[in-house]
Amino acid sequence: MTAFLDWLAALPPFWVVVAAGVLVFGECTLGLGFIAPGETGLFVLGTTATSPPAFVGMWLVTTVCAVGGDSVGFLLGRRYGTRLRESKIVRRHGARHWDRATDFLRRRGAVAVLVAIFLPVLRTVLPAAAGAAGLPYRTFLPAVLVGATGWCALHIGLGAAAGETARKIEKVVGTGSMVVAAVVVVVAVIAVRSGIEKHRAKDDA
Repeated sequence: MTAFLDWLAALPPFWVVVAAGVLVFGECTLGLGFIAPGETGLFVLGTTATSPPAFVGMWLVTTVCAVGGDSVGFLLGRRYGTRLRESKIVRRHGARHWDRATDFLRRRGAVAVLVAIFLPVLRTVLPAAAGAAGLPYRTFLPAVLVGATGWCALHIGLGAAAGETARKIEKVVGTGSMVVAAVVVVVAVIAVRSGIEKHRAKDDA
């Protein structure tokens, strides 16, 4: 674990920040979150933000990219809403989430935007769904500014804290124990996600 974190930290900071920005922009605009959730990538890249300047730099860049990506996604939804809803990737991965998002946005407006930003999958379809739902941009933009600022800070901060914690734990318990712990965590996450999906499937039924 420490070896991976050290390798990541040794990468040129500029390109790490660029990668984080591209990842966030891609999720907000192009639906990249269906393939690789943006919060996971930002969490991993956030492990390199081990100093205040590094944290602030990544935070500012990713926030700007998130707002920009959300805005582009909103405009795409406004123009191609129906066609996006019927596209192969949405029907395969998120048609139900798209319908939930548009319904929630019509009923709750800016509040729905703030809530959806922090929810996996819904965040991915949020910008286009907001445009398709007819939400005014003057309502959408302030909510996105607040939500994106908090979302980026949260995941970068969690990544930075986790990276430091992992290094400290590995020094105490050793690499072998860390590998075992990592395997246990991965298995636990898979089990929890599987349970959640089964529960959702029952609810949908």
